[in-house]
Amino acid sequence: MTGFFDELKRRKVYRVAIAYIVAGWALAQGLAQVLPVFDISNSVIRVVIALLLIGFPVALVLAWVFDITPSGIRRTPSATIQTAPSSTHRRRNLFLLAAAGVVISAAVGFFVLPRAVAHKVDKSIAVLPFENFSDEKENAYFADGIQDDILTNLSKIGDLKVISRTSVMPYRGKTSNVREIGKALGVSTILEGSVRRAGNRVRINVQLIDANNDEHIWASDYDRDLTDVFAIQTDLAEKISDALKAKLSPSEKASMEKKPTQNNEAYLAFVRAHDLWTSSHEETDKLKQGEQLYQRAVDLDPKFALAFARYSQLESWFVHSIEGSSARKDKARELAKQALALQPELPEAHLAQGFVYYYVDNDFDAAAREFEIARAGLPNEAEVYLSLGAIQRRQGKWVESNASLEKAVSLNPNDVWSMQNLAISYEMQRDFDGANRVLDRALAVDPSAFGLLEIKAKVAMEEKGDLSVADSIIAKADTTKLSPELEARISTGKASLSLLRRQYAAAVSEAEKVPDSALSSYPSAICGKYITIGAAKRGLGDEAGAREAFLKAKQRAEDFEKQNPGVANVVSLVAEIHAWLGEKDAAITGINHALELLPESKDAFGGPEITETAAEIYTILGDSDKALNILEGLLQKPTAITVEILKLNPIWDPLRKDPRFQTLIDKYGAKA
Repeated sequence: MTGFFDELKRRKVYRVAIAYIVAGWALAQGLAQVLPVFDISNSVIRVVIALLLIGFPVALVLAWVFDITPSGIRRTPSATIQTAPSSTHRRRNLFLLAAAGVVISAAVGFFVLPRAVAHKVDKSIAVLPFENFSDEKENAYFADGIQDDILTNLSKIGDLKVISRTSVMPYRGKTSNVREIGKALGVSTILEGSVRRAGNRVRINVQLIDANNDEHIWASDYDRDLTDVFAIQTDLAEKISDALKAKLSPSEKASMEKKPTQNNEAYLAFVRAHDLWTSSHEETDKLKQGEQLYQRAVDLDPKFALAFARYSQLESWFVHSIEGSSARKDKARELAKQALALQPELPEAHLAQGFVYYYVDNDFDAAAREFEIARAGLPNEAEVYLSLGAIQRRQGKWVESNASLEKAVSLNPNDVWSMQNLAISYEMQRDFDGANRVLDRALAVDPSAFGLLEIKAKVAMEEKGDLSVADSIIAKADTTKLSPELEARISTGKASLSLLRRQYAAAVSEAEKVPDSALSSYPSAICGKYITIGAAKRGLGDEAGAREAFLKAKQRAEDFEKQNPGVANVVSLVAEIHAWLGEKDAAITGINHALELLPESKDAFGGPEITETAAEIYTILGDSDKALNILEGLLQKPTAITVEILKLNPIWDPLRKDPRFQTLIDKYGAKA
């Protein structure tokens, strides 16, 4: 073997092997750094390493056979006659060399290839609430506006993951460890900052921090006029994209550089309005104040497209949740139209138009098209994915809806509203494990969120007929100081639970405790209160008392319908009250009209609720055939109807003696 090693040295095989290994290692390391920047798959580097390993024994053999001389590549001359091995030994040596190369390559490949992953640059960021260092503390909204505008610019960069405003606001004024924040929000970088405003002069300090090691990546100071705020925001977005090696397309850059307004006062009014709107979705007084400020912004700058868009979105929300008057509907439409006319490419204008189609016109296909356009311009905006997911489930696209809502939650991990929507979707698909998982995550963020607790109790009833979850929530609420509105909702919840237990006297007592004024923001809840009283009194055999309650419900429901003409849920509510009063023709006419307004073929999410009301109406009217046929259809698709609910709710008591009802229970109970 001594001759073999001597030949390796003489033929410079050692040098070639070392040079090959060094060059191959350098190439692999370089690719690991470069490939992620161009979004090239990690599989490419594995292929390169595999080829290098395959080439190693080939390189050794070539080094043995050939030599590089001043005259070029020549066959390596044989050793002197005295030391030259025999032809048999030469073949043996060459075989040993090739075998050694293969063994070395195989061993290296075994350990290296599974770990050969290109270094992936984590392009994710959270922008924490900016500190307000202004002498006037009411300027806090301005600091929030700066933060929000930076977030908006970053959300336009498709190559980034940007956490939404709602999820970072809980960190305002807290001294949480940056690493902990990064881990909680699932990001690699954190942007912190402060704002000091004095008149038309603004000073902004920002620093980008690596959330993995708490080290500063860079810091910047800006001391500018208020008119330069947009330039600062654009500069910050570009610096962040550079630091995270995120690709910034020409269209994204152009979108960020476009100033929404040149009018300082209009901008300040807009920032204040947007702050009220995004932080007070359920506080009517603040929303109306925001409405006035949006109006001031567009009065001061009639070309302020972004203000028109957000103003329209607020009006659509009023229509959807508070007041569906024709005047508000027209206003929402006109504002969205103006925003698109001023700036047709503005993503927020398409978002606003999407909400007009969604909340005002119930045109879900048109809404989905607008939301898709908005998503292209705001690829990191959780609100877009939340809206798109809400539309997709109405279109019956449950898989796509789940994906969109999950994306919204990933971009806004502390937003209980996004998680609540995802949980409701899982609930309707009867994926109760999924619903509970999301609800528990949301309740970890906000343990007192009453909407989440209501759904948690509802899921327990639908899955297992379990009322204990609702009991525990109410017991805890009884020891907590609540707002009058929440106290009213708790009392109506107690009444509903008593009704489910057939404890009719307790149901009447609890419902009658609730003053109508406490439910004034929710007209349907007032109607529900009197329906509960009427149903409970009928259960007690008090027909006169039941009729009196149903007449009160009817009066309020008809007033509600006048304020919201053509709304299917309201029409079906009035039809149900007609049924309770024994007004058969009016009840059937009304529910048929509601089914025409919102059929399941048009709305796979809201439509089943109207269909369920139809089943209730036919049950109340004594038409078991139609009621049972409808219920079987509801059990075959995503709805809130389950076998356990059919067993639990006394509304279905008239059907229980029908053998077909038990057949339904047995059939779908076995499937569950």
